[in-house]
Amino acid sequence: MTDTPAISPDIAAKNRTWVFEEAKAVVKRLRRVGKGQVNTPEKGYVLFETGYGPSGLPHIGTFGEVCRTTMVMHAFQRLQPGIPTKLICFSDDMDGFRKVPGNVPKQDMLANYLGMPLTGVPNPFDSKHPSYAHHNNATLCAFLDRFGFEYEFLSSTECYQSGRFDESLKLMLTHHEEIKAAVLPILGEERAATYSPFLPISPANGKVLQTPILEVNPDDFTITYEDEDGSRITQEITGGKVKAQWRADWALRWHALDVDYEMSGKDLKTSADISKRILKILGKPNPAGFHYEMFLDEEGKKISKSKGNGLSMEEWLTYAPHESLAYYMFQRPTTAKKLYFDVIPKAVDEYITFVDKLSEQEPAKQLDNPAWHIHNGHMPEGRQSPISFSLLLNLVNAANTQDREVIWKFIGQYAPESTPENTPFLDRLVDHALQYFKDFVLPGKSYRKPDEREAKALTSLADALENMDSGLEAEEYMSAVFTAGKENGYEKENLREWFQALYQILLGQDQGPRFGSFIALYGSKETVALIREHL
Repeated sequence: MTDTPAISPDIAAKNRTWVFEEAKAVVKRLRRVGKGQVNTPEKGYVLFETGYGPSGLPHIGTFGEVCRTTMVMHAFQRLQPGIPTKLICFSDDMDGFRKVPGNVPKQDMLANYLGMPLTGVPNPFDSKHPSYAHHNNATLCAFLDRFGFEYEFLSSTECYQSGRFDESLKLMLTHHEEIKAAVLPILGEERAATYSPFLPISPANGKVLQTPILEVNPDDFTITYEDEDGSRITQEITGGKVKAQWRADWALRWHALDVDYEMSGKDLKTSADISKRILKILGKPNPAGFHYEMFLDEEGKKISKSKGNGLSMEEWLTYAPHESLAYYMFQRPTTAKKLYFDVIPKAVDEYITFVDKLSEQEPAKQLDNPAWHIHNGHMPEGRQSPISFSLLLNLVNAANTQDREVIWKFIGQYAPESTPENTPFLDRLVDHALQYFKDFVLPGKSYRKPDEREAKALTSLADALENMDSGLEAEEYMSAVFTAGKENGYEKENLREWFQALYQILLGQDQGPRFGSFIALYGSKETVALIREHL
């Protein structure tokens, strides 16, 4: 990759994309902490954080949060180039194991460990990791490493047990009643009667206990509660002997780590507001951040991991490159977006378009380009692809093959300067297109026979193409397509019916590419053969 022209802090400060607006909010927080000055915090860096719940494997939301937070961190680096930054991926792996997920092995075995910290639940997978959470944490890190994210992994269990959270836990105990008062308004009457921000870890069985706290003693930093066996226990809150309830835990993490920025889903807004109130009680200003919207399925319903509706991260990455997913995450994060198969080709093609524009733009305009944020100001070398992904999908469709060499033969005729070696992104697209066609397009294909007028128009087009050379510009072939339609009764007002007939009869689908571009890629003689076959 090559660097784009240098972006000065002044240019960056004028940019109004959501990424730079979020970065400016971090600057504002630093100015508030620094009493009007923007300086490096005492900890030595500005901390950007993302959270992960290892009760399940990483998913598309995990990618989105890390990807978007990374973009904001990079924008901050352009605004304040002299201040170090760090991204922490925090795993809440001391959380109690509440429910056995339906997509993991050894369900019966796992059911015996409900209530245990996730790092205390045995590993049901065929891996050498010591616990369920350790396996999922390792999967998260491998997932982030795959996409080149720069981050530091942090475990909740290690933070509690090592004492890293101890001072903040003591402060929380000192303000026990104030913190309770901040949380009680959203709780039901029964839960409110016994609520405490602390969940003790049972010394008898190691479980994270949902039990009333009978006494709190800020003098020696202990709590008293009744264990599951009925015994009355008094124990310290430090050294990993308690876990904070999750809203208090969120504030605890912000306080102990001095987090400067964390975004979260819109569904967590109420909880985040309470965590911010707790953080204020603990004496620190809130981190910057915003609440992103949730993804929807094709019917506009919220995507649920338990229901399995919508598109998973694995599915997207099977059918398209990760750069296109990053592009989709960049677009309008505060607007609910549908996440299903049909959005993939459009996202890929829009990403390609933005990358192609990047080198031609002035620095100020580059900051409005999603590709700049996806690649942190580094331009991929060479053209990503001379062919749109939509057109490539239709080529695979018409060629009716799973042989990538056949597809590259067509590409070589259309763009002889392109090879798998000098256009690696296009080479990846070929593999994605073959898989997309096999799994998604092919099962839904339905060809229909032409009626009398359509047959005449198709015959006219085939005859015209037989008299045209291969390798012409797409517009010349498109002119022949228009002419064949108009000569057979398709006028301006119903010309759309002619193109729909081409797609339905020749490609087995309702929509398709600009047909002149398809002929240029597929070849005029090959298109003639395709038409004759369907006639």
